[in-house]
Amino acid sequence: MHEMSLAVGIVDLIEEAARAQGFRRVLTVAIEIGELAAVEAEAIGFCFSAVTRGTLAEGARLQIVQVPGEGLCFNCHQTVPLAALYDPCPACGGHPVQATGGTEMRVKELEVE
Repeated sequence: MHEMSLAVGIVDLIEEAARAQGFRRVLTVAIEIGELAAVEAEAIGFCFSAVTRGTLAEGARLQIVQVPGEGLCFNCHQTVPLAALYDPCPACGGHPVQATGGTEMRVKELEVE
């Protein structure tokens, strides 16, 4: 389950930000997860709860925003919604479609005190 290592990475980012900015506690962590990022939202939530125990983010609310997948079709040159990597273009049925969005996962915002 790579979600555990991703959750550890989120805590590392939070601790680094706390050192740089001097906050003591995290109340909310907002993250964006692309639909094509191969990250299960439920699993990352479970892992986040586990890895934040004993940290300044313990008890923080994890807010997850799903980012839709999109891609550029090299056949019809349109930007199209993309449900899965390597799917054909929903507009023309052509290949290849290069993913241009929805592949990322990032910490978007922290609510701290």
